[in-house]
Amino acid sequence: MARSLHKLSDTRIRSSDLTPGRHSDGGGLYLNVKPGGSKSWIFMYTSGGRRKALGLGPYPAVKLSHARRLASDMREKVATGSNPAVVRSVERTPTFSECADLFLTTMENQWRNEKHRAQWRMTLGPTYCRAIHSKPVDQITTDDILAILSPIWTKKHETASRLRGRIERVLDYAKSRGWRSGENPALWRGHLKNLLPAPSKLQRGHHAAMPYREVPELYRRLGSIDAMAARCLQLVVLTACRSGEALNAGWSEIDLNRKLWTIPADRMKAGRTHRIPLSSEAMSVLRDLSETRHSDFVFPGQKPNRPLSNMSMGMLMRRMNLGDYTVHGFRSAFRDWAGDETAHPREVAEGALAHIQGDPTERAYWSRSDRRSTTNTSAPAMRSQDPAGWKVRQAGATR
Repeated sequence: MARSLHKLSDTRIRSSDLTPGRHSDGGGLYLNVKPGGSKSWIFMYTSGGRRKALGLGPYPAVKLSHARRLASDMREKVATGSNPAVVRSVERTPTFSECADLFLTTMENQWRNEKHRAQWRMTLGPTYCRAIHSKPVDQITTDDILAILSPIWTKKHETASRLRGRIERVLDYAKSRGWRSGENPALWRGHLKNLLPAPSKLQRGHHAAMPYREVPELYRRLGSIDAMAARCLQLVVLTACRSGEALNAGWSEIDLNRKLWTIPADRMKAGRTHRIPLSSEAMSVLRDLSETRHSDFVFPGQKPNRPLSNMSMGMLMRRMNLGDYTVHGFRSAFRDWAGDETAHPREVAEGALAHIQGDPTERAYWSRSDRRSTTNTSAPAMRSQDPAGWKVRQAGATR
């Protein structure tokens, strides 16, 4: 019986080669491994003729020995005719780690981006929240939150700000489930705002952007570099798109006849289809690539059927000795140029960057306007997002 009850070991559980699915420890206790690698304990039992599962908490916050004790208690309750789920919910308040795992399991299916889901799990995990992982959610105080945020508030403010918001969401979830009451200790407005420096007083965490007057010279230099990363960076400069939108661009999105790049909603940060009429310079870059293409990706990487590495453009910029400037910063450079050098409305500049503007009615109007404008290749340069006009042609640059 002992062997049938203790099938797993700490070494086996810690290993990285566990396949996704449920791994039995015996007696109804299972280690549930998700495709992303996260692990949690569940207890399987039968009640009313139906097979049911009860969460016992995430691993490693709930260790193997603790999970076995919990499972033993659950088996005893089943044997006496009690419902383990009802008894457990009355008996104890979940720890922060358990609550975070329940919250993420509930919410992460609506997040399309796997990287986004992984970031939530990482920031709410031991990396930043180790001090409160094993603490019941109804006992977490403002002092606990300050102890987590204060060391990184000024050094990594963007990370700290996101972490605060995510902790706030978990504690709000706990309150909705009846596991805690009172004010949320991670609340910013009217609470932490009075205890931590305001974001506006800190160094801004924006991506370092090259001054737009220096971009034409950079573009000329890129034209002399025979590398796929250089071509990709050229397209980023010409369209002011995000790096991921360019790296993962497929030829199915590019209409060379209509001079149009249509990025589907599932590849856009805002979840809305984005259409970019292509300037003559962008068309020149794409036509050259099209003549020698050997992949469904516009910018194929070294591995078969894979796009260019997301590190490639940043590494190229470092090799070019461009200091702290970032790939994402070219979007900021575009926005600075639009505000300083043109009379185009703010809404048009923001639309070219695929930033969502206004209320739902206004956004619906801009969406219809965008579709109409892309049918006319003679649309105004700014509305057509003609970056050859904003940066390259401005200085008379040619490839």
